[in-house]
Amino acid sequence: MGGDNAPAVEVGGAIAACREFGIPVTLVGDRARLEAELAKYACQGLDIDIFHASEVVGMHDSASDAVRKKRNSSVRLAFELVKEGKACAAVSAGNSGATMAAGMFVLKRISGIDRPAIAQIFPTLKGKTLVLDVGGNVDCKPLHLVQFAIMGEVYARYAMGIANPSVGLLSNGEEDSKGNELTRETNAILKQTSLNYTGYVEGRDIFKGTVEVVVCDGFVGNVVLKVSEGLADAMGTMLKEEILASWVSKLGYLFVRGAFGRFKKIVDYAEYGGAPLLGINGVGMICHGGSNVKAIKNAIRFAHEYAKSGVTEHVSEKLSENFAVSMLRESQKSKDAA
Repeated sequence: MGGDNAPAVEVGGAIAACREFGIPVTLVGDRARLEAELAKYACQGLDIDIFHASEVVGMHDSASDAVRKKRNSSVRLAFELVKEGKACAAVSAGNSGATMAAGMFVLKRISGIDRPAIAQIFPTLKGKTLVLDVGGNVDCKPLHLVQFAIMGEVYARYAMGIANPSVGLLSNGEEDSKGNELTRETNAILKQTSLNYTGYVEGRDIFKGTVEVVVCDGFVGNVVLKVSEGLADAMGTMLKEEILASWVSKLGYLFVRGAFGRFKKIVDYAEYGGAPLLGINGVGMICHGGSNVKAIKNAIRFAHEYAKSGVTEHVSEKLSENFAVSMLRESQKSKDAA
């Protein structure tokens, strides 16, 4: 029930995912509105159910409303279905803060993880790179970034199929002397872990595909995400204007439109669907508020694949494997208590 064009795109995306990938879907929200949307499609025989939710968390509601004031909200009840084993994942294009809060409250955090993180896949010259956190945690401590690195490595390995994913810490230079206090402390700790950690990476390295996992706090990550989205939109508009500027450009476009089509598909956010919420004891997928039908369809597909990957269990194993992280966690507890 969330998002700019709800529930039309969610229903359309669910039908597409069910039809193309054979994934059963439960739509959570106002039954009357959802039935009205479903009636617009020839969806007889598709495995799509409706679970009624009498409340909706709006885009301007606080995250706490999803778990305290609106107990029958669609986003909270979606995670309840996951908790009860009636669904393998929850997908939402609504209020991202509320989705994160509902996921944490209902499913709880993975043991050893202090803060969940929102991850986003970026297309690169070498394939794909996972960046986290892209908005879940604005203020972070070194412990949080180290945990993000572990979760990102595990997701890249088991959900993205990368055998030995390399991990980099986003900074303003490659030298160890660069960065701020947060990145320098985190850099020192990551060097002690069993991760394939390569050190600092710069913003330009994300799209070069220098590493498969890039770690940063949610403030920086969200800026990276929004700048990237804006740049992709601006490039598309400028390119279209240049093509239409003269008949020569239009003629040339006829010979390269296939390449332009393939490029558009690579940079289209809808191809990646949504951003996995890592660190909760279950599967949650957060979609862009302006998601279209294709984005919702692919978000459902990626959520389904994520659920089958066993990432949650592997995160716990990786945390146990890294003694340095455990020691850091205990040290942080002592500091907070003091």
